[in-house]
Amino acid sequence: MSPGDECSTLRGLNWSAEGDKAMVKRIGWIGLGRMGEAMVKRLTKAGHGVSVWNRTAAKAAPLAEYGATIVGSKQDLASCDIVFTMVSTTDDLKQVLFGEGGLVAGALKPKVLVDSSSISQEGSAEIRTRLEAMGVGYVCTPVSGNAKVAKAGKLLQVASGPKALYEEVQPYLQAMAHKVMWVGEGELARIWKIAHNTMFGVIIQNLCEITVLAEKAGIPRHVFLESINDSVLGSMYTKYKTPMLTNLTFDQVTFTPKLLLKDMDLGMAAAKAHGVAMPAAAATRESVARVVGRGHEDIDFAVLLLETAKDAGLELKPENVKMSDGLES
Repeated sequence: MSPGDECSTLRGLNWSAEGDKAMVKRIGWIGLGRMGEAMVKRLTKAGHGVSVWNRTAAKAAPLAEYGATIVGSKQDLASCDIVFTMVSTTDDLKQVLFGEGGLVAGALKPKVLVDSSSISQEGSAEIRTRLEAMGVGYVCTPVSGNAKVAKAGKLLQVASGPKALYEEVQPYLQAMAHKVMWVGEGELARIWKIAHNTMFGVIIQNLCEITVLAEKAGIPRHVFLESINDSVLGSMYTKYKTPMLTNLTFDQVTFTPKLLLKDMDLGMAAAKAHGVAMPAAAATRESVARVVGRGHEDIDFAVLLLETAKDAGLELKPENVKMSDGLES
């Protein structure tokens, strides 16, 4: 079997752009971290056949139980119509695409690359230029939500790139999210994601600060968090972090401080490029950097709560109270 022959086909049929014949779409996926795995499961649950590759093969193997086809190399996906990628950094994306054995490093190339990674606007633009020169379409599709949100089918996916390509991939995005939006051409979705994750950091920082304030003053942590969730300030975000903040289960990782620091740095760089002052984000960036510097790299970023409490002379203990994360069906 030659490279690319293993790409799975869609179990259902999608109409072509001309609307006069049914076309089978072959779907590939690269990157099976917490988010990638959850999103692939949503695709297979919706009836789409997906061929998957991951640098650590053992992480891909369990997806076979959900109907995914496991391939041995990135170039095995080169015959796909659409390949999705979800990796950690700009350099990671360049490597899986253009590096040795990369997806587009051979003669055969997919028709469309759809990337949901959190990467810089500049890096994304460079990748777009290289892909389009090869005749490969490119759509940016960052998401709002973590793996638990993805599993619950409550992601938001925001896309940018050619409108026609967005419309082609939109049914697959919709299979993974409760809502999808096109925000414009080029790399605008990258700016959206950078702004989103910058706010993400500022909110968790402030939520930790006010929770410590309330607890030190005498309000039980779970009572305060429940009250915030039921106030005008509550959100899906505050609700799904509540069980972790209440019971200090930071080993149940959704997003690490190291990844949050990367995104805060992207936010500060974008602010500088566009001449926008972001003092709250700048202060949060330094707080996150301190947490990373203290060795908190492989647990959830909500460990900011512990560091904030230490600064206030407060030693937190798990409250062992069952709290809803707001994601149950």
